[in-house]
Amino acid sequence: MARPFASEGKEDIIGSKGVFKKVEFVRIITKALYSLGYERSGAALEDESGIYLHSSVVNLFRKQVIDGYWDESLVTLRKIDHLDENILKSASFLILEQKFFELLRKNRIIDAVKMLRSEITPLGIKRKRVHELSGCIISSSKLALLGSANMSTETANSRMKLLEELQKLFPPTVMIPERRLEHLVEQALDVQRDACYFHNSLDGTLSLYTDHQCGMEQIPSQTTQVLHGHHDEIWFLQFSNNGKYLASSSSDRSVIIWEVHEDGRVSLKHMLTGHEKPVIMVAWSPDDRQLLSCGMEEVVRRWDAISGECLHVYEKGGLGLISCAWFPDGKQLVCGVTDQNISLWDLDGKELESWKALRATRTSDIAVTKDGKWIISMCRETAISLLDRESKREKLIEEEQTITTFSLSKHGNFLLVNLINQEIHLWSIVDEPMLITKYEGHKRSRLVIRSCFGGFEQAFVASGSEDSQVYIWHRDGGDLVRALPGHAGAVNCVSWNPTNHHMLASASDDHTVRVWGLNRVNLKRKDAGYYCNGVVHQCNGNRK
Repeated sequence: MARPFASEGKEDIIGSKGVFKKVEFVRIITKALYSLGYERSGAALEDESGIYLHSSVVNLFRKQVIDGYWDESLVTLRKIDHLDENILKSASFLILEQKFFELLRKNRIIDAVKMLRSEITPLGIKRKRVHELSGCIISSSKLALLGSANMSTETANSRMKLLEELQKLFPPTVMIPERRLEHLVEQALDVQRDACYFHNSLDGTLSLYTDHQCGMEQIPSQTTQVLHGHHDEIWFLQFSNNGKYLASSSSDRSVIIWEVHEDGRVSLKHMLTGHEKPVIMVAWSPDDRQLLSCGMEEVVRRWDAISGECLHVYEKGGLGLISCAWFPDGKQLVCGVTDQNISLWDLDGKELESWKALRATRTSDIAVTKDGKWIISMCRETAISLLDRESKREKLIEEEQTITTFSLSKHGNFLLVNLINQEIHLWSIVDEPMLITKYEGHKRSRLVIRSCFGGFEQAFVASGSEDSQVYIWHRDGGDLVRALPGHAGAVNCVSWNPTNHHMLASASDDHTVRVWGLNRVNLKRKDAGYYCNGVVHQCNGNRK
């Protein structure tokens, strides 16, 4: 007779809230001890508690599989409780498949053929797999291909993998899934992290000793540097995808590439000149080696971000360009044109496609989703178009107020839409566009103000404002977290470092870029390590 679990008939409930069973708790701990290699501790817990990880039948079955007693294991399999006929067939197939591969490995071809015909095929399942197995008999390469998933360099390893596959078939009451305790702990930590309103930690690990809770000090709220280099209003800035560079553009017709050092210090790398009109936006290539800059109703320039060299100028005769974006492959770019068309170019400047889609305005943002499928652009004063490039199917985000700018989230699931009425709207664009949250508090009456996503898993939204402050909201809740004073003019644009959640940058009409960090920085320190002056830090001949 099979040894029963000690708790059968004794459903002891434990825990402060009485929601789980003692037997399950002890068995999961025992499983974790064995998995961690603490064999004696696991056995001791079983002996002391009287609660066993497996029944005697399951233990016998596991031993037979490890020892390669295939016929005996099939007999024992049918003695295990709680297994229906489908599970029994699937488990038998896995066991016989292992037996089949081991016979072939031993060059016992005739025995393998016999068992394929008399034992595996009669199960009546996985006909395609049976056909593949028959091919292994005549093809050693196919055996290597299929057998590699079942046979490791050592037979013992392959049999352990077989047990893992069998375990996936069995109910958890029979064989507890691998890493079950780790999975439960990770779930609990995920819940705590998701519930942490200010979670913005750079450390991916969480302590098990205390409940997790971040404070507001995790939000960048203190000026750590003031960057000087532009000589007029700064309209746009953006961190590179790897967070190692920051590009800013200005009405002084220049672009500056700033380098972000490992210690957090930011210094001027290149000042890029050549535009004849104010530069309204920049865009980093997917590999961060190149940068696009767009003049106001002028041209788009492509720069080598490492050397500062201008690689190409994109222009359309008699027309001006008003926006630019990269395709994910880094081999194509898309631009908005003043005739309300969108143009698609290759890197050499060959126009590949053009279609009418833009509204008539001097600013008309454009973006491409990470998969390259959707091209997003402003199509009317109150609407944004999401155009499927292949099928030409279009989805619309329609607002009641005039749209000024928008910003696409890192993974392309959300869109931030800035409106003329001093609101920012969060839209989900995964399926049909859906308005999720509204953010209020910042000031906008006459200027183009831009916002961005940022922080851990982009859980926050930041925006510039005409009252010279930077505003930060919780993305999901919509609550205002901080308003950061410091600038002496309107804040036109903000960018959150995608790899350093504690670094935020803002561009202002006061001709400066402010870098924001955590409160621990000593603000009185204004030496070369923390105060960058573009006049001092020249580009050593690399000015373009």
